[in-house]
Parts: sequence; structure tokens; C-alpha cells
Amino acid sequence: MQGDTFVLATVIGACSDLEAIDCGKQIHARLLIDRVAFDSVLASSLVNLYGKCGDLDSANRVLVSMDELDDFSLSALISGYANCGKMDEARRVFSSSNNPCVVSWNSLIAGHVANNEELEALVLFNKMREEAVHEDASTVASILSACSSLGVLAQGKLMHAHASKSGLVNEIIVASALVDLYYKCGSLRDACDLFDELEVHDTILLNSMITVYSNCGKVDDAKEIFKSMSKKSLISWNSMLVGLSQNGCPVEALDLFCEMNRLGLMMDKFSFASVLSSCAVISSFDLGEQIFGRAIVIGLEHDPIISTSLVDFFCKCGHVEKGRKVFDGMVKIDEVSWNTMLMGYATNGHGMKALSLFEELRRAGLRPTGITFTAVLSACDHCGLVEEGWKWLYAMKLDYDIDPRIDHYSCVIDLFARAGYLNEAIDLIEQMPFDADTTMWSSVLRGCVAHGNRTLGKKVAEQIIKLDPENSGAYVQLSGILADIGDWERSAEVRNGSMHVKIGKHIGQLVPEAKALVTSISVASG
Repeated sequence: MQGDTFVLATVIGACSDLEAIDCGKQIHARLLIDRVAFDSVLASSLVNLYGKCGDLDSANRVLVSMDELDDFSLSALISGYANCGKMDEARRVFSSSNNPCVVSWNSLIAGHVANNEELEALVLFNKMREEAVHEDASTVASILSACSSLGVLAQGKLMHAHASKSGLVNEIIVASALVDLYYKCGSLRDACDLFDELEVHDTILLNSMITVYSNCGKVDDAKEIFKSMSKKSLISWNSMLVGLSQNGCPVEALDLFCEMNRLGLMMDKFSFASVLSSCAVISSFDLGEQIFGRAIVIGLEHDPIISTSLVDFFCKCGHVEKGRKVFDGMVKIDEVSWNTMLMGYATNGHGMKALSLFEELRRAGLRPTGITFTAVLSACDHCGLVEEGWKWLYAMKLDYDIDPRIDHYSCVIDLFARAGYLNEAIDLIEQMPFDADTTMWSSVLRGCVAHGNRTLGKKVAEQIIKLDPENSGAYVQLSGILADIGDWERSAEVRNGSMHVKIGKHIGQLVPEAKALVTSISVASG
């Protein structure tokens, strides 16, 4: 087997990409029999083959047999050890080079990131710069990936600025890493702004932007990108399916799924999970069961993602017991599955079953998440369990180090208001680290009306109208409260929309007049 070593290295590289180690070993054996001279390109391709396939002993033997070690072979071995999680060995090989090139630095930095050692990657990058080794696009992409995993947006933005100065932003791997950084750190506007400035795109980047635009609520922009793609991968189709499902377009998601079916495209668990979610939104029980039947045909019925989606589907269609049957039959149950079943019980009014399931979760040694507590507090709300709801709201921070979000406070405020603990509801509104929205105030107003607290009810109604002058419900409640206390004139003013405040279709035409009405009522009633 005599020939151009570059061609041979290319063939071995193909074996690496396919992880066809047996084929690669046959080529290696033939090279030895034919006494083909190994240069750095051929040797590094063999080291890369064995490293990628996990045969590190063979990779080391190739390296030892070389008359002169080169940076590319060392880098290939570093990557091999890193891919197997043997970072101590990767560092040992790196340290054996007196003057490692940028490729070796990149291999070790990428290895740290791949093995969840992001801080070590950042430290190594700083050392690299101290030794005046100039980074390239691969270096920047790895560091941005480390920043994404750590959630350090500020550090990531510094790297963005550095990449711009270095002219690396339009490198596809850097651009994709930046979009991923901004997406994972919740800075979606920055991701959109960056995309608008880019000069080149590839399928991976466009897939990421479909997800970003969908999460921004810009589903039309996501659809434009999807339509413009000449080559769509399965991830492209799935990203668009998810985007449509999450943005209130279930019928369009189902149409897209049908198009995939007509084109004979291979579907995976994510495809079926997304379309089951769409069926749940429109409560299309029969169609959902047909789609699940299709998933069974291709052998996905026991997949945890499919099973969890099926639990969600059954619960949203009102078939909670069927959802529980699927849940109980799952081989592997993760926190997402638990939370889905908990929310299923809570949203269908089965508060006690939700709390019972929560106790099972705790006994199983699983750690609750913010979503878990949303379901638990919602269950307490439905069952009127005031002390239980109060306890779990405070246990979130004290016992689980979870900062309650506004939806958690909203559940407990509604719980207090329903149970007639109106002063406690007001106290919680004043204590929480968020500004109360109209939904919270409306919960208190309903409690005031239900429990006959007209004085507080009038104040709360006025507060709602200040926040949302177009809230017709607040005007109706305020009118009723004023009538109850005998203020018939002002009750009529509010109900009939005097001073140009219209209830219904035209309620928000004159916002200043609405605020003036509230002020006049407050002064007159004070």
C-alpha cells in the first residue's frame, strides 16, 4: 500500500468520523507491512482515530513510535484522553511539550469544557494569553461555551468584543457559540442583534436562531428562517415544531408534522413530543392517540420524553388517571416527569393527589424545583390549605435555596384571598420582591367580594384601575361595592362609563379620564 500519505490520512480520517476502528486498524496494519514511512500528518490521523474511538493504548504506541513528536499528534492524543474523561492524562501529554502550539492549547481547553471543568478552561485561556500564544476561532468558541455553561454573561460579552476586534465574529463556530451564549443566558435580544449583523450562516446557526426567535415570541421570524433554508436537518424541523407549539400555533405545528410525514422524513422522539403537546393544547384526544400509535410503530413507546409528553397530553385533555397510568409505567422517571404529573393533578383540581405525589417525590430522594413548587402551591390553592401553602412558600428558600418567583407568590396570594385571609394577602403583596400585577390584585378583589370586605375591596378595585384602566371587571366590581355602601350616584357613574370611561370594546379610549374618575371617587369617599 504505497501512496500519498495525505490521501491515506484522509481515509483514516473518514474511519475516525465513522468511528470505524476495525477498518482503521486494518489500514494501519497494512501500512506497517508495507513499511510506509509515517510523517506527522499520517501519524496524527492514526492517533486521532484511536483517541476518538477510545483505544488510547494504541494511540500512545503510535506516538512512541514516532522519531519526532509533532504538535498535531500530541493534540490528537490530548483530545483522545479528554474524550474519555481522563483529564489528568490529557494534562500530562500537554505538559510534555516544551512549546505547545495553539492547536494543543485548544485541545486541552476544549477538553476541560467537555468535562464540565469550565473554570479550569478559563484559567488555562488566561495562561495561554500570558504566554503570548494567539488564540484562533476554536479557542474563542470553547471559551464562549465555558461562559455559557457557567452563565457568566459579562465574561462572554468581553469575549464577544475581543472576537470583534480580532475579526473572528463571522467565523461560523464563533457566531454559533455567541448565539448559544446569549440564548442560554437569557439575553435573546443580543442574540437577535448579533444574527442581524452576521455575514455568513450555516444550518446549525440557523437552527439556533429558529429557537431564539421562537423563545422571543417572534414566531414569524422563525418561520422566515425555516422557509429560507435550502437544506433542513431533522433538528430544523423539530425546532420549528417546538416553536409553533410554544407560541400558540398548534394547528400550524400539526400541519408541519403532516408535511414531514408526506415527505417521508425520519422522525424522532422530539418530533412526536412536540406534536403531542400541540394535540394537548387543542384537546384533540383522538389525533393524539393516533400520533402515539405512530410512535409505537417506530419503537418509541418507552422513551422517557415520549412518555412524559403523553402524561402531559392525557392530563391536559382531562384524562388524569390515564396520565397517572403512563407515569406509573415509566421505567425511568426524572424531575420533568414528576413535575408534569404534579401539574396535571393541580390544574385538574386534584389538589390532595398532587400533595400526595409530592410526598412520594420527597421520599424518593429527589430535589424539588421551582416548577415542582408551582404545582404544590397551586394544589394548596385549590384545596384551601392555607397553612400548608404558607409553609411551602417559605420552605422553598429556607430548605431548598430556591427563590420564589412571582407565580409562586401569586398562588399563595390567591390562596389567602379565597380563604378570607385578606390582610395576610395584602401583607404578602407588600413584602414580596416584585410589583404586584393586576392578576394578583384581582385575586384579592374576588376575595373581598366573596367575604364582604367592601372597604378593602374598593381600594383594591381602585388600584386595579390605576394599573389597568381597561380592566372592565374592576369597574363592575367597584360599581357593585359603591352600590352596596349606598353611593348610588358614583356607582352609576362607574357602571355607565360616565366621564368617557367606556366598559367593553371602547373602555380604554380615554385613559386619563379613567384615572381622573378613580381620583375623584377616592377623594369623595375619603
